[in-house]
Amino acid sequence: MARIMAVDYGKRRTGIAVTDELQLIAGGLTTVDTTKLFDFILDYVKKEPVERIVVGLPKQMNNEYSENMSRVEPFVNRLRKLVTIPVEYYDERFTSVLAQRTILESGIGKMARRNKALVDEISATIILQSYMESRRMRRIEQ
Repeated sequence: MARIMAVDYGKRRTGIAVTDELQLIAGGLTTVDTTKLFDFILDYVKKEPVERIVVGLPKQMNNEYSENMSRVEPFVNRLRKLVTIPVEYYDERFTSVLAQRTILESGIGKMARRNKALVDEISATIILQSYMESRRMRRIEQ
């Protein structure tokens, strides 16, 4: 089975998470400088089998897109032209808040909690875990 990759796209940094080969566990992979994101993804999918890429859909509480959508949409459109695997969106609301809470509850030090790259990576992991759970629920309902 191939992995699923999740992308928490940001203006400066982008968090990346992937599943294990059996698609049971989502884990943070890294945070990439957004200017190097295409190179990173293309290199990764050459080395590892990836079934699909899930990109966080930036929405606000009122269900409207956030300002980051103006950057995410061109990224997704270009990525779809560069890779042959499916690229889809998944709602990313609350992921940054959940990532901050996860870091706080983990007991790591104050300086590490300020590490925005860590927040981005954990946010990508939360997007991926939520995506996987929603897929499992859809299978159960069918």
